[in-house]
Amino acid sequence: MALIPVAVALLTIAGFIPALSGSFLNWDDNVNFQENPTFRGSGRIWGALTSTLFGHYIPVTRLSWSLNYALGGMNPWGYHLVNVLLHAGNAVLFYFVARRLLAAAVDRGAQAARTRLGLSVGGAVAALVFGLHPLRAEPVAWITGRADVLCGTFVLAATWAYLRAVDGAEPARPRWLAATGVGLAAAILSKGAALPLPVALLLLDVYPLRRLTGVAAWTLLREKIPLLLVSLMGSVVVIYAVRHGALLTRSEEYGLAARVAVAAYSFCGYPLRFVWPVALSPLYEMPARIHLSEPRFGLAVPGFLLVSAILIFLRRRWPAGLAVWAFSVIMLAPTSLALRLGADLAPDRYSYLSGLGFALLVGAAVPVVFVGARVPQLDRRVLSAGLGVLIVASTVALALVTWGQVQIWRDDESLWSRAIRLDPESPSAASNLGSALRARGRLDEAVQYSERAIRLKPDFPEARLNLALARAQQGRSADAERQFRRVLELKPRSGPAHVGLASALEGQGRLDEALAHFREAIDIEPRSSGAHNGLGVALARSGRIEDALGEFAEAARLDPGSAQAQNNLGLALVQTGKPAEAVGHFEAAVRAEPGFHQARDNLARTLRLLGR
Repeated sequence: MALIPVAVALLTIAGFIPALSGSFLNWDDNVNFQENPTFRGSGRIWGALTSTLFGHYIPVTRLSWSLNYALGGMNPWGYHLVNVLLHAGNAVLFYFVARRLLAAAVDRGAQAARTRLGLSVGGAVAALVFGLHPLRAEPVAWITGRADVLCGTFVLAATWAYLRAVDGAEPARPRWLAATGVGLAAAILSKGAALPLPVALLLLDVYPLRRLTGVAAWTLLREKIPLLLVSLMGSVVVIYAVRHGALLTRSEEYGLAARVAVAAYSFCGYPLRFVWPVALSPLYEMPARIHLSEPRFGLAVPGFLLVSAILIFLRRRWPAGLAVWAFSVIMLAPTSLALRLGADLAPDRYSYLSGLGFALLVGAAVPVVFVGARVPQLDRRVLSAGLGVLIVASTVALALVTWGQVQIWRDDESLWSRAIRLDPESPSAASNLGSALRARGRLDEAVQYSERAIRLKPDFPEARLNLALARAQQGRSADAERQFRRVLELKPRSGPAHVGLASALEGQGRLDEALAHFREAIDIEPRSSGAHNGLGVALARSGRIEDALGEFAEAARLDPGSAQAQNNLGLALVQTGKPAEAVGHFEAAVRAEPGFHQARDNLARTLRLLGR
């Protein structure tokens, strides 16, 4: 029995080995890590505590990323390793939680030895279904997905503490309830998806813990008041972050009926993906308009109501079905698109918590065979052997499908090629694939996909920005300038567009205009190392080397790992008669980017100048 948690962890890790070779992706990873010096700078703690980037207040997650950087720099392998290990730990935690919940649901009069075996195997099956399901590929194989995984860690720890608090004790043990509150707070600070946990714990009180039979309902509510207060305080912070950091769809763009339909679509869609995990995509794009005549939305509301009605009707014969369905709806509530609408219609990562109940339901089949089946001993052995074969075969099948799904997340091109195949009409997928191809130097293809995204969505600033950058790399500065200006018409406060336009103008010798746009970019994003570096280059070319030195110094301060900023600062120091100071910056540039030959040459020349 003691080896079961070890086996769960090792099998879960085995299913996600391909994730270890993954890279940073242009799907939020670029903004969270590669273009964000805050998480790796001297102000990383303050930055984690104050950031609302993308509308998320997730300081615990951001601090974990900073710890990753402190231990391994910008090597994506370390970030992926932590994600995989956290997820494996979550599978083990879920094993213990599942075993306790299954124990509460089985027949108390069953034979003790057989019950213990059935509960252990059932808990292991539930943990493996959760851990190895293809729906887990997105949050585990995507570095930014750590928010969901880390939130899951603390949710499961809080749930385990709660089960300890109420295990044979009425009223609940205060120390373990306090531990539950701490776990809940940590979960919310990892991601706001944990907000409804107190309501989910009330659901567990009803079934399978059946605490209502011995405790008054008011008592159960009263002991949850501290947890509800934690969730209330967390919701205030989450709402603030969403309003200050997210681009939300305006309420008038979607009517109430459409919002309800989208919410029902998500409530029904995740169970369907759990049962049939094929055609999983990195992006289920929100359509520009939601029409109830479209089957996936028009059938969602009656489908949700029908399933709910059937499970309510069967609640006495099959209470587990209603409990699992209700748990899924409760845990999806914060991310329900009835509350927040964005580019994602119903991403796989949102099932990380809501899918726990469905995995538990699969695991519950094992105790039914071991404990509840009324069959002769011989038939029971045959049934148990058949169940064992089914468990092994299902585990292998899940692992193989997940292995393939994880590989989709290895790099930008494979990710967005998959999204385009599943949804050729997705402008975001086309734009992101164009960005990925541009980064690989395949500029003609990058232009093709960026233009495709613009045809699908003409007012798409990100696609136009990608097209402008590709045109700039092709040396077509006039075309690039035109696209940058169009981006700024659509999104006037776009720092990258101002930097890109400034660079295009600088290349045409229009230095005064370029300086103005670099300064505008800095006004929008004062902590943009790239904008300060670009301004420094423009100042240096206009002969203002002392002013350029200050901008390069600021760029290197904001992002010490920027090879370009360090190299440019070194050059400016040499030109202002400070070669000894320049050496350290050239060395920093080489450390940050060992293949940066210009920085190596500059270092060698400066050392010779110093007689070294």
